[in-house]
Amino acid sequence: MSEGGIKPGSWIESVNCAIEGILWAAKTQRHLRWHFMAAVVVLLAAVFYKVSPLEFILLALAIVLVLLTELINTAIEVVVDMLSPEFSLLAQRAKDVAAGAVLVTSVGAAIIGYLVFSPYVFGDFEAILQGIGTPPDELSIISALTVVILVILLKSRGKTGKPLHGGMPSGHSAIAFSIATSILISGIGAVLGILAVAMAAMVSQSRLLLKIHNFKEVVAGAVLGTAVTLFIHLVFS
Repeated sequence: MSEGGIKPGSWIESVNCAIEGILWAAKTQRHLRWHFMAAVVVLLAAVFYKVSPLEFILLALAIVLVLLTELINTAIEVVVDMLSPEFSLLAQRAKDVAAGAVLVTSVGAAIIGYLVFSPYVFGDFEAILQGIGTPPDELSIISALTVVILVILLKSRGKTGKPLHGGMPSGHSAIAFSIATSILISGIGAVLGILAVAMAAMVSQSRLLLKIHNFKEVVAGAVLGTAVTLFIHLVFS
């Protein structure tokens, strides 16, 4: 709709209205901005890895579908807020269903992205892991124990928290990332290794959700566990 609520009288005015709508949505909707940034990253990755024309078509289709559903979701939210300014369970259901459509499309796009990029990304990643070599199991245990000792020493220097509850750094985060790092470089495979890292990230997030640690303490623990484990494996394997 053009300025003043008058219906656009030409094709060019309609296009301008559509562009204004996209710009307004991008300006006001943080999730849409994230989707646009993700689209840029995916397109640059497609150029970098020189994907096939069919793969590029699949990626472009996934990007368009995600952006489309996000724009429709924004439009639905605006209409619902206009028609139901007070809280309404049905209005909330409409918003939830629209958000669910975005989630379903995003998951589908992520699956397409994985299927397209995994041969390129994991192929290079596997080569890096093979270069590190497969360390003995004892180093994983030694790494985890070393991380535990360092966490206790560091917490003993701080004024807050206990060895297993609060304080700098997060012990759960440190140990989780130490174990995940050992799994990642054990030769078990890149996919399972990345899943182990994802699990460590969820352990760290749980410490935030429970308000046992703050963000800096969790990040410090993750860095400590990863760095110490990598150092021990690279030096002694």
